[in-house]
Amino acid sequence: MHNPGSTTPERFPAQDRFTDGAQFIAGRPAKGTSGRTHAVVDPATGAEVYTYDLAGPDDVDAAVAAAREAFPAWAAATPGERSEALHRFAAVVADRAEDFARAESLQCGKPLKLSREFDVPGTIDNITYFAGAARHLPGQSAAEYSGDHTSYVRREPIGVVGSIAPWNYPLQMAAWKILPAIAAGNTIVLKPSELTPLTSLLFARAATDAGIPDGVINIVTGTGKEAGEHLVGHPDVAMTSFTGSTAVGKRVAEIATATVKRLHLELGGKAPFLVFDDADLDAAVNGAVAGALINTGQDCTAATRAYVQRPLYEAFVERTAALMDTVRLGDPFAPGTDLGPLISHAQRDRVAGFVDRARAYARVVTGGGTPLGELRDGAYYRPTLIADAAQDSEVVQSEIFGPVLVVLPFDTDDEGIALANDTPYGLAASAWSRDVYRTGRATREIEAGCVWINDHIPIISEMPHGGYKASGFGKDMSAYSFEEYTQIKHVMFDNTAVVRKDWHRTVFGDR
Repeated sequence: MHNPGSTTPERFPAQDRFTDGAQFIAGRPAKGTSGRTHAVVDPATGAEVYTYDLAGPDDVDAAVAAAREAFPAWAAATPGERSEALHRFAAVVADRAEDFARAESLQCGKPLKLSREFDVPGTIDNITYFAGAARHLPGQSAAEYSGDHTSYVRREPIGVVGSIAPWNYPLQMAAWKILPAIAAGNTIVLKPSELTPLTSLLFARAATDAGIPDGVINIVTGTGKEAGEHLVGHPDVAMTSFTGSTAVGKRVAEIATATVKRLHLELGGKAPFLVFDDADLDAAVNGAVAGALINTGQDCTAATRAYVQRPLYEAFVERTAALMDTVRLGDPFAPGTDLGPLISHAQRDRVAGFVDRARAYARVVTGGGTPLGELRDGAYYRPTLIADAAQDSEVVQSEIFGPVLVVLPFDTDDEGIALANDTPYGLAASAWSRDVYRTGRATREIEAGCVWINDHIPIISEMPHGGYKASGFGKDMSAYSFEEYTQIKHVMFDNTAVVRKDWHRTVFGDR
C-alpha cells in the first residue's frame, strides 16, 4: 500500500521514490507482508505523509537470505574494491543531499537547517571516512613469538549483521550501523524505526545506484516486537547492533545472547554539564542551551543535568533561562526556525509529564508548556529550564528526551564530579573551566564514553562514540568500530620442519 498523504512536493521532493513500498531487499524496493499498515506523520502538523505496509517475519527472512547470499562475494572483495564502492556511494548521497535533508526534516520535525548542516553533511563525511578506512584493516604484525613459529592476526568479517536504528537521527544512525559493517566486508539488514524509515530507504537506494551489490544493504521497516525481535533472533544473523533505550536494549540482549550473537549496544544517556567556578560563564550558558536543545533535546548525548559551582549558580540559571526564551519554535521548513517539534504527540506528552510532576518538588524557571496558535497541531514543547531539584529526583535520574535542562548547584570539585557520575548512565559529559588541572581531572574521573571540555555535542567520524555503564558497550564511528564488526583469527606457522616436536613428550615419550 502507498498513500502519499497530505504533504507538498516542496516538503517531500523524493516522495515518488516510495511508491513501491518501505522495504528494500536484494537491491529492490518491496511492500511489507505483515498485513498491517503504518503512517509516517509530519510531527509539525500531525498530517500523515506516507502510509506503507509493515514488514513481517517473512520479509525479515527474505532480507537475511539476500544478505547471506551476497556475503561471500562482498567479503572476498578487496579492500580497494570496497573503498571505491563507498567513494561512489558518498558522491551519490552528496548529489541528493537536499532530498535527504527534506525527508529527514519531514519525518522527524527537525529544523531544515539542522538536517542540511549537521545530519546530511555528517553522513557524507562518515561514508568518506569509511571509504578510506576500508583499506586499513590491520592485524598484528607477524613475529616469532614462540621462537619456532611465525604468528600473525587476520581480521575477518563476521557475516550477516542485523541492526536496529532509532528515530531521533534516522539518517545518521543508519550510516553508523551500515558503514563500518560493510566496509569490513559484512552484509547487513537494518530495521529503522517505523516512525522514520524515509531516509534509511533513500540511503539504501543510493548505495545500489552507486554500484554496491544487491543484498549487501537491506532495509526492513516494521515494528520492534514483530520485525525487530525476529531479526535479532534469526539464526543466520551473526551480529546485532542496537541503538535505543536501555530498557529495550536489555530485551535485545536477552534475544541475542540466546543465540550467542556478537552484540553491540548504544543505549540511553543523561549527560552531565559540569561548570566550575572559573569557567567562562557566557560560553557555558551558550553551550548549555545549544547542548540541551539540539534536535529538540532528543539526543542521547544532549546536556540534561547542569551542575554549576555555587558562585556561578544564580547567574547561570538567570542567563540560561533568558537565552532559552530567545529560541524560536516554528515550522521546520521555515528559515527562522531554531527548534522544531518532538517526534510525536505521545513523546510531547511524555516530556510534559516529567515537567508537570517536577513542579511539586522543583522550580520551573522558564518553559514548561505547549505553544498555541499556528503551532497547536504539532508536537511542540517550549524549551524548559528546571532548577533546585534534588539529585535523586525523577528529572535528574531519568532520561526525558526532550527540550528540558535541569540545573543543580555544587560546592567542591569532589562533589561536582561525584554528582556527575551519580546516574546509571555514562554516554557523554562535558566540563567547563579555564584550569587545565581541573579539566584534566574531569576527563579522568567522569564515567562516560565521551568527555568534552568547554564544549558539548560535536562529533567527528575519526573518533569513537559509545558508552559506559547502562549506556551500553561497543563503539560507533572511527577505526574502533571495526572491533565490533570483525572477528580476529590467529594464524600460526611452524618454522622448524621437525617431525617430532619437543612438546609432544607431554603426550607420548620422554625428552
